[in-house]
Amino acid sequence: MSAIPPPPPCTSPPELHIASMVVHATPRRLADVRQALLAIPGVEIHGASDTGKLVVTLEAPSTNDIMAQISEIQRLDGVLASALVYQHSDTLTAMNEEIDDVHGS
Repeated sequence: MSAIPPPPPCTSPPELHIASMVVHATPRRLADVRQALLAIPGVEIHGASDTGKLVVTLEAPSTNDIMAQISEIQRLDGVLASALVYQHSDTLTAMNEEIDDVHGS
């Protein structure tokens, strides 16, 4: 009986995953939800309304990490709903590549 060889090491380049969400929190828990969101690594809040809606971005090195952030957000006490609005991923090299604007400057 022969042993199965271990898989080769992962040689894919490092990635960056970015997602945006709308999070709806109960208004009376909005301050607590904001604080809990900001405690999650890679999460930023870009806007909020008094009615409990927050615009949030997530950054992580993998799809699994983004999904873990989303799951954590959805489980926060005071979160009523969340909706993924946008998701993008690329290599770190491509994300850091400088792109000229339409005017060539």
